[in-house]
Amino acid sequence: MSRLAARAATPTRAALQRTHAAGPAALDVLHAHPRHLVLAALVAGLLVGSHAAPPVVLLCALAAGVLAARPPLALLVAIALLAGALGAQARLHALDRTLLPPRFGAMVTMQVVLLEQPRPVRFGHTALARLTAAPGSGERVMLRIGEDVAWPAVPTGAIVAVRGRLRALGPFERHYAVRGAHAAISLDAAAPTGARRAGPLGVVDAIRTRAERALSSGLPAPQAALLRGMTLGQDEALDERTREQFRVASLAHVLAASGQNVALLLALALPLLAWAGLGLRGRLIAALALIALYVPLAGAGPSIQRAGAMGAATTVAALAGRPASRWYALLLAAAVTLGCNPRASADVGWQLSFAAVVAIALLAPRIRHALVTRRMPEALADAMAMTTAATLGTAPLLALHFHQLSLVAIPANLLAGPAVGPITWLGMLAATLGQLSPALATPLNALNAYLLAYVGAVAHLAASVPHASVEL
Repeated sequence: MSRLAARAATPTRAALQRTHAAGPAALDVLHAHPRHLVLAALVAGLLVGSHAAPPVVLLCALAAGVLAARPPLALLVAIALLAGALGAQARLHALDRTLLPPRFGAMVTMQVVLLEQPRPVRFGHTALARLTAAPGSGERVMLRIGEDVAWPAVPTGAIVAVRGRLRALGPFERHYAVRGAHAAISLDAAAPTGARRAGPLGVVDAIRTRAERALSSGLPAPQAALLRGMTLGQDEALDERTREQFRVASLAHVLAASGQNVALLLALALPLLAWAGLGLRGRLIAALALIALYVPLAGAGPSIQRAGAMGAATTVAALAGRPASRWYALLLAAAVTLGCNPRASADVGWQLSFAAVVAIALLAPRIRHALVTRRMPEALADAMAMTTAATLGTAPLLALHFHQLSLVAIPANLLAGPAVGPITWLGMLAATLGQLSPALATPLNALNAYLLAYVGAVAHLAASVPHASVEL
C-alpha cells in the first residue's frame, strides 16, 4: 500500500515542484527584458490609476519595485507605475470636463457631428455625436432616436441639427460614458444641414463614404451590410436576426474591425507594394500610412486601436531591423489605448481583443504541437489551434458580459475561417477601386457574393443546431 501511495504521490509532487518553479521562471523572463517590465508597469499604472485610491497605487508601485529585484530597475518600474497612474488621472480629468449638467432636463436645439451610424436598440436607435457649439462645444453626447423620430440618411461626419431633451446617461447607457459621452439627448426631431466636418477626419469621412458605396455596388442589401461589417467593421445595417445568428455561432468577431483586419490589410498590401517596385523601407512606410488611415476608417474603436498599435509597432521594428516582440507590441498597444482613454479597459471589445491575443500567444503553439504530433495536417492544425485558443480565451468574458456560451464556436469558426480572408481582401480591393468609381467594384462584389452567402449559411446552420448556446 505504501508503494502505491508513493507512486500516486510522485506525479503530484512533480506537479507541485513545477508549479513552485513557474513563479521564479516568469520573474526571470521579466528580469531578462527590462523594457517589457517598465512598459508593463506603465500599463498597470494606467489601469489602477483610474480605479484605485492613492494608497493602493503607492502599494502597487512598491510591489512592482520589489518584483523588479535590482535596485535601479526597481526604482524605474515604480516610477513608471506612478507615472501611469498620474497620467490616467490627468487624462480622466480632461475627458470628464463638461458644461452640460446644469442644463439637464431642458429642451435644447443643437448641431452635432455624427461620429457613427445609428445602432438599433429596443424602441429605436442610438448614436454617438459631438456638439459643435456652446455650451459643451466639442463634448460627446449619445443621441437617443425614438421610433417616431425621422432620422435623415446622412453619412458619418455629417453635421445634423437636432432638437430634444438633454439628460444624464441612463443605467443601461453607461457604456457610452466609456466612449466619452457626457450626456444624452432624447430627440424629438433631426434634420440635415448639408455640412460636414472638415480637416483630416473630413478627408477620412469622404474616403469612407466612397468605400461604403463601392461595397454596396451590385449586392443585395443584406450581403452589402455583411460585407461592410467584415471590411470596415460597420454592422449597424445588419438585421437583428442575422446579428443574433452570428453571435450564437460565435462569429460576431468577423463583423468588428480588429487585429485580423489589420493583418489581412498588410498581407494584401505588402505584396502589391513590392510588385509596384517599392523597396523594403518604402513598403514599410506605406504600411504605416495604411494602418494610420484604416484605424479611423474602421471607426477607431478600442479593438482596432489595439490592432493598429500592434501592427505599427511590428512595422517599426521591421523598419529598424529589429526582431518584433509580440509581448512588447501588446503592452505598447495597451499603453496607447489606455493613454487615449483610461476607461477603455471597461469596453467589452477592448477586453475581448486583448484576451484573444493573449490566449493565442499562450495556448495556440501548445495546441498546434499536440495536434501535429497526432498527425493532423499542419494547415488544419494551425487553424484549429488559433480558433481553439481564441475561443477559450474569450469564452469567460462572453459568458460574463452576455450570459451565453456558444457550443458551436469552434466548428463554426473552422468552417467560416477559410472564406473570411478572401472576403476581406476582395472588400478592401473593392473599397480602393471605389475611390475612383463604385462601378469598378461591381465585378469584385459579384465574386464576393458567393463567399458572403457561404459565411451567412455557416452562421445560420450553426445557430440552428439545438442547444447551440448555453444560457449562463
